[in-house]
Amino acid sequence: MREVVRTNDIVLISALEALLTAAEIGHLVADSHISALEGSIGVIPRRILVVDDDVTRARRLLSEAGYAHVLRQDD
Repeated sequence: MREVVRTNDIVLISALEALLTAAEIGHLVADSHISALEGSIGVIPRRILVVDDDVTRARRLLSEAGYAHVLRQDD
């Protein structure tokens, strides 16, 4: 899996997750349960990870939906 987005914005994560789910792109929101450890103050960013085979398609989908500015740069 590869990281495509890292953010503290839970509304953004929800929107991106809905797009990926609708497009049947395999993904995982990592670090979503860390808030219990940090006291739910949103200090630790959550990451959206996409299945390796779907990374290109996911990046294209999110870019076309207007979210290119939040995508992580390819390493």
